Parts: sequence; structure tokens; C-alpha cells
Amino acid sequence: MASTSNTPMEDTIREKLTTALSPSSLIIRNDSHKHAHHEPMIGSTSKETHFHVTITSPSFQSKMQPARHRIVYGLLKEEMSREGGIHALQLRTRTPEEEEREKKRSQEA
Repeated sequence: MASTSNTPMEDTIREKLTTALSPSSLIIRNDSHKHAHHEPMIGSTSKETHFHVTITSPSFQSKMQPARHRIVYGLLKEEMSREGGIHALQLRTRTPEEEEREKKRSQEA
């Protein structure tokens, strides 16, 4: 029996990023409700237009932030160009080592 997801765009983001980047950590936050009143969103029936993604992947090793972001945007270009698709995507990209350093810093603070 097929079940219809309430979060098809989030599911697609998770599936594409997981398949391509094998992340050790992936957090997808749907911020669409915060932007529903913005003029470009008026009349939009989609409840999945604004996302914040934090992704940790060894694939980002030795790549600067702009290159990392281009990788993610490239993977989601279809969803970003589609009517009613992703309108805004905030990214936080890091390597496992960067994530470890952040955890140590927060524990020391």
C-alpha cells in the first residue's frame, strides 16, 4: 500500500543529498511557514518552499564553501527551478572534521 508523504520536497532533498554525498549528518528544517506571508509566496499552494539544510559530508573535504554550495544546488536544481518548488535554500556545509571541531568548541565554552 503506497502512502503519500506530507513532505515530498523534504523527502526528495533528503534522498538526493544522501545518495550523492553519503552525509554523516543531515538536518533539513522546513522554514516555509515563516515566509508564507511574503509577496512571492501569496497564492502558492506549496508548504515546502524554504529550507535550511545542515549537511556534514566527507565529499566536502578540501572544497571551499562556494564549491560545496554549488554541489548541493546542482543536485537540487530541478526542485529549485520548478514552479512551486524550492524558493529559498539556506545551507550549512561542513566536513566531519569541521563538525568535530565545532563540537569541541561548544563543549569548552
